[in-house]
Amino acid sequence: MSLISDDLDNRKDTKPSALHQLSATPETVHWGYFDPALAPVLKVKSGDIIHAEAVTHHAGDAPDLMMDDAIWKIFREIPEADRNPGVHIMTGPIWIEGAQPGDMLEVRYLSMVPRFRYGSNLAANWGHLYKDFDEKERVTIYRMDANGNHAQAHYAYDFKGKYLTPGTVTHCPECDRQQTLNGIRIPVRPHLGTAGVAPDIHGRVSTIPPGLHGGNIDNWRIGAGATMYYPVAVDGALFSIGDPHISQGDGEISGTAIEASLDVVFQVILRKDFHFPSPLLETADSWIVHGFDEDLNKAMRNASLDMLRLLNEHHGLSRNDSYSLMSVAADFGVTQVVDTRQGVHARISRSLFPAAEERLAAQKKKQDGEA
Repeated sequence: MSLISDDLDNRKDTKPSALHQLSATPETVHWGYFDPALAPVLKVKSGDIIHAEAVTHHAGDAPDLMMDDAIWKIFREIPEADRNPGVHIMTGPIWIEGAQPGDMLEVRYLSMVPRFRYGSNLAANWGHLYKDFDEKERVTIYRMDANGNHAQAHYAYDFKGKYLTPGTVTHCPECDRQQTLNGIRIPVRPHLGTAGVAPDIHGRVSTIPPGLHGGNIDNWRIGAGATMYYPVAVDGALFSIGDPHISQGDGEISGTAIEASLDVVFQVILRKDFHFPSPLLETADSWIVHGFDEDLNKAMRNASLDMLRLLNEHHGLSRNDSYSLMSVAADFGVTQVVDTRQGVHARISRSLFPAAEERLAAQKKKQDGEA
């Protein structure tokens, strides 16, 4: 039996060897897809740190507040015909030296800083309750406070027609702005809605559904201080980030989060010492697995089976004991219900495994001291 915490003790090449800057430009982003044939825009080594820009495809919901010259350039120069089959602007891909199918890519998200103080939420035609609102779409623009701890609704407006074209610019300075949600403050928790490695599938794969490669997971816990483990499917891994958010609730019920561009700092570490079949999230206090399917019940089953695998194969518990522990101590939640493939996440507290966690903390402290 392998234990992830013990596996971390054997990790190699984690000391940062280089710091890279990756700006979002028409040459360094791809709009709406993952593709294993896409040439990398940056090559790095295990342990390297990347400071990358993640641009929201909803910047056009309030172009006067959410777009600068660099973002305008992306919107203008990437043809609409090349924004498919998904919708998200992805920065990358990044080639990780030595990454091969069967490896795991550990991504430590170190910092996520909003590019502007504004973000957009769209009650969209793909939202869960769209028909209950007479098939009307509505945009709400949120403004962060000076410290970036909370956001409040700045104004809202109804969107005429259907919001279908990736990179729509709504010309909001000309819209009918309405006051909304007066006095309500929303905690700001910046995170990436979409990130992952290239799947081993010929041609473009849409960024809209989540999958074993990562993709549009939409878990608000994938923020600064979190670590994600992605199963590598192709040489070099070809990792990309996009769909930045500043806040979201579980479910993402209206169809979007508060969509806002972020500057993201992360470290990539190549792991050849353990494997997990789906994107695995490590936070300060939890392990979280993800299950996906067009059917929410099947997504629940997939998350359950991967949590069973985590406890059995990586924490050394029997299958019977793992099943019991899941029922009494694991929390299952609906990550999102608005993508073409729905998501369920399952959380187990790391405090349940004190000995392993103490070893993990000591090893990380030692590594930080050596860095």
